[in-house]
Amino acid sequence: MSGPVPHIARRAASPSPDVALRFAVLGAADIAWRRMLPAMEAFAGTEIAVVASRSPQRAARFAERFGADTAPDYETALARPGVDAVYIPLPNALHAPWAERALAAGKHVLVEKPLATDAATVVRLQELARRRGLVLRESMMFAHHRRHAEVRRLVAEGAVGTPLSFSAAFTVPARPQGDIRLDPGLGGGALLDAAVYPVRAALLHLGHGLEVAGAVLRHENGTDTGGSALLVSPQGVTAQLEWGFGRPYRCHYEIVGTDGELRAERAFTPPPDHRPVLRHTRNGRTEESETAPHDQFQAVLAAFRAEVAGTVRGDADRAASLAQARLIDHIRQDARAHKA
Repeated sequence: MSGPVPHIARRAASPSPDVALRFAVLGAADIAWRRMLPAMEAFAGTEIAVVASRSPQRAARFAERFGADTAPDYETALARPGVDAVYIPLPNALHAPWAERALAAGKHVLVEKPLATDAATVVRLQELARRRGLVLRESMMFAHHRRHAEVRRLVAEGAVGTPLSFSAAFTVPARPQGDIRLDPGLGGGALLDAAVYPVRAALLHLGHGLEVAGAVLRHENGTDTGGSALLVSPQGVTAQLEWGFGRPYRCHYEIVGTDGELRAERAFTPPPDHRPVLRHTRNGRTEESETAPHDQFQAVLAAFRAEVAGTVRGDADRAASLAQARLIDHIRQDARAHKA
């Protein structure tokens, strides 16, 4: 994207709670094809109005699959009459510029994680949305899965005693050559693409007072491909986080306390029909329980739709997005760098 942000348009009227929210989709990304657009299609509160992509062929493929129109470019999609909101699954470095343009066009915005590549930009975008009376949400979908509320309930009821430590990992096999996640010019790298999951999980369970005690980032060919960080809460609870590309698939977190531990498997990316397992160990005995399937993408859409309708507030979500961005900034600034 180049050029100044367009003239600020009048805010589009938000539809009433019983009318579907009409989305323009900027970008034909894999996450949109596999997860978010099927969720939009299935969710009664949303409708896919138009899809724009740098590739006309990909836009046409999306439009045919999801019954939408196509636009020749992102600007035209933003200007499409009847569009209430914009979904942005573009490469990381393009999230903030196009979120800003969508807000300037008077549209509510749902953007894939991370909302921006640094905390200062998150602050600026959130302030712009506030001034315009618009909803801006980061699609950190896993945080909306009901299993995590169940974990918080169990901890609050003393299932592990006094919490002492938290650990989380999100690692995936090597990305193919040419993958945008490996392009630093597009905001690629494991810190923004993968670390946000264990960082957000730590915030979800330990609160927003976390500080970085130490961190390591590993680099290969100019891109960070993995790392780890030690965080600590004001209560002295430690959080050991790990993330990276080119590793076995791991997707879990664990809370250890004075009397036991809780471990959530497939914590960040459960399919809609998946029954997540929660493992509870106490007094030498381990019990496993299943959580009912839950489509976390539809849950994000429901929360977004409710905030647009004014039936819920999004203060907690905004605060979590900002706390996450600040921790990512601190990890980046404080980390010891290792090159492959």
